[in-house]
Amino acid sequence: MYRSVAESGMPIFPAESVPVDLAGSTRETGPVIPGRQPCDNDGVTEGALLGLWIAIAVVAVLVVVAITVGLVRYRRRRISLSERDDAKPIDRSGGYTASSGITFSTSDTPTLERIDTSGLPAVGDDATIPRDAPKRAISDVQLPEPPAEPVAPEKPVEPDEPEVAVEPTEAPDAVAAAVEDIAPAEGRMDRLRGRLAKSQNALGRSMLGLLGGGDLDEDSWEAVEDTLLIADLGPVVTESVVAALRERMASKSVRSEADARAVLREVLMSELRPELDRSIKALPHADKPSVLLVVGVNGTGKTTTVGKLARVLVADGRRVVLGAADTFRAAAADQLQTWAARVGAEVVRGPEGADPASVAFDAVDEGIKAGADVVVIDTAGRLHTKTGLMDELGKVKRVVEKRATVDEVLLVLDATIGQNSLPQAKVFADVVDITGVVLTKLDGTAKGGIVFRVQQELGVPVKLVGLGEGPDDLAPFEPAAFVDALLG
Repeated sequence: MYRSVAESGMPIFPAESVPVDLAGSTRETGPVIPGRQPCDNDGVTEGALLGLWIAIAVVAVLVVVAITVGLVRYRRRRISLSERDDAKPIDRSGGYTASSGITFSTSDTPTLERIDTSGLPAVGDDATIPRDAPKRAISDVQLPEPPAEPVAPEKPVEPDEPEVAVEPTEAPDAVAAAVEDIAPAEGRMDRLRGRLAKSQNALGRSMLGLLGGGDLDEDSWEAVEDTLLIADLGPVVTESVVAALRERMASKSVRSEADARAVLREVLMSELRPELDRSIKALPHADKPSVLLVVGVNGTGKTTTVGKLARVLVADGRRVVLGAADTFRAAAADQLQTWAARVGAEVVRGPEGADPASVAFDAVDEGIKAGADVVVIDTAGRLHTKTGLMDELGKVKRVVEKRATVDEVLLVLDATIGQNSLPQAKVFADVVDITGVVLTKLDGTAKGGIVFRVQQELGVPVKLVGLGEGPDDLAPFEPAAFVDALLG
């Protein structure tokens, strides 16, 4: 049925290249074989394979990049935990180390010149109430009358039962409170480490990062000012520090972080006034003990500070009498009694709600009779805006001075509230003439700059710092150690 090309009589032409027009383009194809149409299957296959390999290469590159980015981000977020070493104690130190114990003296400390910040913005100024403000007595408040109680029905009178005689029993002997063994002050304070890691992050590292680059433009200096203000140095101290840094960095050609650290340490040390006398005036007089008055607002840790200070004094070989003049707070006298039993001190207390001035007077009188070296008086916490309570605090000091000289008035401030404590401190300084500051909870604040501002604006040195909740976590304030801890 079918015949071949030769049998059909059709001429056979030699193979030749025929131009083919595809989509407007002409290209040469392979040899044309009679009886078959031109085909481009080989070209299409090679192009498809090339595109496939390119796609595979692109996908492989994307996978490698994704894996690399994932590993980098994982390593950055990963928290490496080392194995616990039970043999070594946990070191929560931020670098602050007291080189010696708390020192005591009888010398008078010259009063520093207080900085007038009346024209500068501050926190809490609107909370101050003038002393001549009208006081509203409780009698002015109309209280609701209690509802009338229903009359109870009368009960029939029952005959009295004969009383049974109770045989007296002997009370068990009271168990004496064990006095804790206290290590010598030198050894204890050498082992005491400050916990200022938060302060390092806030001030030291930020400042070194800004100053380590060398020449600073105005934007960089503004960043330095912002860092100091955030750390609670205050506008006056910040201006002084920035001016000193500008001068010394220009003269010393700072080019590295080490150079910046040396310059910054020198400036901060100068602001802290290391030449000030920071000893506690707790040495007895010829015939009377020295008297320490501890004051402050509620919740700053006054009673705990009194107990820790008594512990240091007893460890130094002093005979201590504690006066529980906080007669308002519930269990305040019991708390002080517990501290006295722990450290081996004597405590004088009065009934709840008694006059604090009379309790303080009795404590000093007992200290004189017992031949004590130091009398430490704990007062009730009071807000600086309560003029009546502040006047009462002034009365406590005046009454005590009729029996003995008040050698030291220590104001306890909470370092965690930062510049909010300055308005409080100024009122206390005006009422009782404070001679030193104790900064508590310094281990829990990121604003170590409050130390600079307290000294500059109150005109008194910071003498003690509280660095923890332990009984021995009361350290003398040393400017060099504090600055080194800030800078890391």
